[in-house]
Amino acid sequence: MGETNVHNFRIAEFNIRIIFKGDGRNDIRLLPSFEPFKVKELNEEPLLFQITIDDQLKPWPKSERERIRTFDTGNGDIIVDQLANGGYQYIIKDIKGVSCSLLITNKDFDNCYCALNGNYNMRCFGLNNALMMVFAFASSRRQTTLIHASLVRQNGYGYAFIAKSGTGKSTQVSMWLRHLPGCDLMNDDNPIVRIIDENAYIYGSPWSGKTPCYRNVKAKLGAITQIDRAKVNSVDKLTPVEAFAVLLPSCSSMKWDLDIFNNICDTITKLIETTGIYTLHCLPNKEAAEVCNQAIKLE
Repeated sequence: MGETNVHNFRIAEFNIRIIFKGDGRNDIRLLPSFEPFKVKELNEEPLLFQITIDDQLKPWPKSERERIRTFDTGNGDIIVDQLANGGYQYIIKDIKGVSCSLLITNKDFDNCYCALNGNYNMRCFGLNNALMMVFAFASSRRQTTLIHASLVRQNGYGYAFIAKSGTGKSTQVSMWLRHLPGCDLMNDDNPIVRIIDENAYIYGSPWSGKTPCYRNVKAKLGAITQIDRAKVNSVDKLTPVEAFAVLLPSCSSMKWDLDIFNNICDTITKLIETTGIYTLHCLPNKEAAEVCNQAIKLE
């Protein structure tokens, strides 16, 4: 019988447990970005989710699952099936179209199983993507969303920048870090937003894209700003309807699962009620950072 290794984490102040089963090919070395979030013991709060990594896991029979669709993530494909028990099956493929992981969840995403495939890099890719999805969907019922953004902190407040890939959110954050006082980088790809007691907070996460910024940090959410390339630097505050249309595509969701989708929409609505949502029309320069900072910063 293979060994079992149990590891506990606190991510965005949620309790998470990852269990590795098998011959040792899969272990915590697959998750170096999780190290800052590791804890020896969890507190008394219930687990957000538990996931067991076991390469003996097999796909469900075709007769007991229904194909939802295949997603192109830009880094590969994710094939999604709904199971007869209300849970889900995901097959996560890399950019070459090779399967890296099989993920099977229950409906609430609080008890999940995952099998990995391939070399070390493929297993890292498959496991990290599986964990990011499980976190996003499990936490959706706790007024929480994973948002595709670059996140800078200034004077205790977190300022998130959202944009389509390659549009300049990381560039704008780098301008803040370079030219504005009191700034540090919290995350560069997938920070976590939580509504707690009617207030919005934002956290670093183990997922940060190409920038290795895996920080177990928290700040009050100061603002969320969409980046729009322009020839003149200016800032517009968005109406609630505009803000919702901007935020929804940036948040991890599953539109075919009405419970999760409605939870995400409710969280976005709370965000709009508590937080300024803006569009920064900008050039990639120092002045853009100064104009934006002056318009959105909280004292």
